[in-house]
Amino acid sequence: MARLLIVDDDANTLASLARAFRLAGHEATVCDQAARALELARAQRFDMIFSDVVMPGKDGLALLEDLKAAGVASPVVMISGQANVEMAVRATRLGAADFLEKPLSTEKLLLTVENVLKLARLEEENRQLRQRVGRHEIVWASEAMRRVMAQVERVAASETRVCILGETGTGKELIARTLHERSPRRAGPFVTLNCAAVPAELIESELFGHEKGAFTGAAVRHVGKFEQAHRGTLFLDEIGDMPLAMQAKLLRVLEEGEVERVGGGQPVAVDARVLVATLRNLDELVQGGNFRQDLYHRVYVFPLRLPPLRERLEDIPVLVEHFSRQIADQNGWKEKAFAPEAIEELRRYAWPGNVRELRNVVERLLLLSDSRVDRDAVEMALPAAGRTPGGALAERVEAFEREAVLAELERHNYQMTETAKALGLERSHLYKKCQQLSIELKKSGRGT
Repeated sequence: MARLLIVDDDANTLASLARAFRLAGHEATVCDQAARALELARAQRFDMIFSDVVMPGKDGLALLEDLKAAGVASPVVMISGQANVEMAVRATRLGAADFLEKPLSTEKLLLTVENVLKLARLEEENRQLRQRVGRHEIVWASEAMRRVMAQVERVAASETRVCILGETGTGKELIARTLHERSPRRAGPFVTLNCAAVPAELIESELFGHEKGAFTGAAVRHVGKFEQAHRGTLFLDEIGDMPLAMQAKLLRVLEEGEVERVGGGQPVAVDARVLVATLRNLDELVQGGNFRQDLYHRVYVFPLRLPPLRERLEDIPVLVEHFSRQIADQNGWKEKAFAPEAIEELRRYAWPGNVRELRNVVERLLLLSDSRVDRDAVEMALPAAGRTPGGALAERVEAFEREAVLAELERHNYQMTETAKALGLERSHLYKKCQQLSIELKKSGRGT
């Protein structure tokens, strides 16, 4: 089904075209004035617009110019009973997708809709592919990631809501993109919103949009993320940081499939698959009253946990090769080989920033090294605190234990009860362990 807008000053033409499209399963909105058509096209999403050329007042070619100037992306097909070559050439130069002469046969109309929409989808797919090449590839060789990708393949083709869990930098957005690209919605848009990065007072506008004048500073209409993701996928990152008041409104949208712009009076139907991600423990947030239980059950349908890089060290060689090639291509540099000793040194690091940190380190190493990346370059590029030293087994175990405890403390913002639970320790035992490992707990009021 396509959403169509038909613009013509003749009532009989509007009625016959609308009837033909509706019988074919499309949704048709009719309008007899160019000015009104412009308002409708700016306020609603149309997959395609049909407009007569000769109309009283503003004609169809002027409407076409106004639509392009307003940023309306819908393909426009011009129709006219007084067509000539000059008119058709001008319409094409102004960006018309096609030019049809009256009288119009139903077969010709429906074929035009099919061809124009198919071309529009291909152009959008090509645009997205050009943006994604080399940027969103998932690279792995480990058993841990093999299991993750098997789950991705299993759930991608469904409409099931997926909750992607993992530390910062593990690639949650990459997994969400992969779920979208392997789904039936792959031809639609992939839209993201980081809930932790948007101020609480603006998140409703970002998600649902707002009308002009809805609040101070709303100088123009804004289409929200849900509408932008129509017939595609909406990825809500860090959903655990969404304010409670906003959670209730999100729940209503998930249940009813429609949004209402801030300052608007009419609901707008939306069709988007919602994927969410968080580094926080949603079960604990629900128990603490910071996340709605009913929303939890809506979004936590298929949990997908991404392992941190320290649990998939087998992936470091292939990730290094991938990032090295990618960074060299982007900067016009010559590719540099990594010595086996350099790779081994990278494997000894704790990687608190996960894959994102590894990419930054690879870029730093390419800048530091003249030809081949060796161990000395890695030692210069990595923070000493994060490396597991050589030496006796006891020393290595202690270094690993210290990094593991520090990572969990950071993850839980130095809340000792939550950290102890995550490590499977008694709270008193965790305090003793921190003393043994010389971990400072008194910074900024931490340690409670």
